[in-house]
Amino acid sequence: MAGIHITDIESAINYWRAREPSPDGVALPAPTRALAEVYALLVYYHETEADEASMPPKARDAWLAWYETTPDTPCIAICSTSQGDELCKGCGRTFEEVQLWPEMGPADKRATWRRITLEASAWRFNRYAERAAEGRATPASGLLPKE
Repeated sequence: MAGIHITDIESAINYWRAREPSPDGVALPAPTRALAEVYALLVYYHETEADEASMPPKARDAWLAWYETTPDTPCIAICSTSQGDELCKGCGRTFEEVQLWPEMGPADKRATWRRITLEASAWRFNRYAERAAEGRATPASGLLPKE
């Protein structure tokens, strides 16, 4: 089972903070509090990933609600794996990731998104960046910088 990276936990916290602000500047609404507890434990134990399987249900539900706001696939409809490439020039996924994408769970998909974003070598990050951004990625998704 895949881990949920701390940056995704942070993005989910920011999503919930914007969606349900603190009523008094001190108390946290339930989804934010659940995610903040996971985040705090990651920081305390110097970990970078939370185990998806053992994540508290309220935190996982809050993370999944944020996840639903992110683009499902990095595909930009330029697939070089269909031409025999092991790594797609368009989206940066491996042939196996492209083939198994529909079967992958949210944490596995986000792990793939994180890898291709860090590598930033696929056309979606340079040559066709505007095509990748067309209405599919938002600042809340954690994929585009907040302005």
